[in-house]
Amino acid sequence: MLRLDAEKPIRFCDGFTRRDFLHAGSISTLGLTLPGFLALKAAGQTGERDINCIMLFLVGGPSQLDTWDPKPNAPPEVRGPFRPVATNVPGIQVSEIFPRMARHADKVSLIRTVYHTATAVHDTGHQMMQTGRLFTGGVEHPHVGCVLGYVRGQRGEVPAHVLLPRPIGRTGGNLPHGHTAGYLGRQHDPFILNADPSAPNFRVPDLLPPAYISAVRAERRQRLRDAVDGAMASFETSAQARQLDGNFGLAYRLMSSPQAREAFNLDGEPARLRDRYGRTRFGQSCLLARRLIERGVRFVTVNMFETVFDEVTWDIHGSRPFTDIQQMAREVAPNFDLGFSTLMEDLQERGLLESTIVTAMGEFGRTPKINPAGGRDHHPGVWTILMGGGPIRGGRVVGESDELGYRPKRRPVTCAEVAATLYRGLGLDPHRELPGPQNRPLPLVDFGVQPIRELF
Repeated sequence: MLRLDAEKPIRFCDGFTRRDFLHAGSISTLGLTLPGFLALKAAGQTGERDINCIMLFLVGGPSQLDTWDPKPNAPPEVRGPFRPVATNVPGIQVSEIFPRMARHADKVSLIRTVYHTATAVHDTGHQMMQTGRLFTGGVEHPHVGCVLGYVRGQRGEVPAHVLLPRPIGRTGGNLPHGHTAGYLGRQHDPFILNADPSAPNFRVPDLLPPAYISAVRAERRQRLRDAVDGAMASFETSAQARQLDGNFGLAYRLMSSPQAREAFNLDGEPARLRDRYGRTRFGQSCLLARRLIERGVRFVTVNMFETVFDEVTWDIHGSRPFTDIQQMAREVAPNFDLGFSTLMEDLQERGLLESTIVTAMGEFGRTPKINPAGGRDHHPGVWTILMGGGPIRGGRVVGESDELGYRPKRRPVTCAEVAATLYRGLGLDPHRELPGPQNRPLPLVDFGVQPIRELF
């Protein structure tokens, strides 16, 4: 996480171009706010097309059969307790636990045959779905949002990639989860909120200095750092010092920037809209994600849960410390249904959906047969994810699982193909090479892996 106790002087960043600054300086005479200008820019109405992304990570692994790939003709112990319902796209059905989402199927496509063959633990799925790769040999690959920030830079004084509300924590495997910049370096890590936006007195900890530090004192401290920097020129030639430079520079700009503080200020949203999203951690995180995208953040990751233990989540093993199917339907599904559906509506109403990919994904699916505890266990053999917005076509189903929802029957999709699809949608070459460990070039996804063509 970016913190304020790192080192370094501030440097100008061209992630937000000089032309953008000239535009921003004149837009007030045209009756536009900076967020409005950024929205137009993202939508391509200023002569450029710049795609953003909101990744809703459904930590725990939703059951494909109880959510977006119902099997009404399967045996009772497989099909589960929920009926399929029609959506606003003829021929596409989802589970009855998503009545609102069913009205937005035209905005999103269902990829019903995602699978992987690695160990069936949460952490490996987190890695592959957020980076496109399984971590081996001690190499941690970068999150898609971190790659976007590395390549495109930040806009203005807001981070390129923000993670809400907290990073994924303990899920049983004690492995990296794939939410960092990995080998790109910590200076490209996401800005991590580490706070609950649904809390009554929500504030962003690392954006606001302690009350006893005035802006004047902060400026003095910065000038002192600049003076010390002048005496340490030789040290600053090291990679470690340059990393500290970037970390402190961004953290300082965030702390002192009205633009950044305003972007995170949910008090600026109408109470009625906050109610529409749901006054839950996930609902308010979805609202904050929209607000951040509108104000220049390129990529927002929303983790629906931090852990799978002692909390009602998608991890429906059926017995404590996990969740059963009915608990998921009563608490988790309505929370997602409300937050996701309102997010899609809100983005469309504001003209942001055409420039913002929205994807909702878990790390694996669940076993088709309900276990004796009344739940379903880990199953990376097949599961469903959602993707829409930006250049991604909605109202489609990619792939078909078999009659029991056990494995792909037609058009299997790997985690690497999902990552390649996101990269293409964001306007990046999926096979672009980045400086990997020991500056050895590594492509974003392996050569030969292609985006899901049916979505474009």
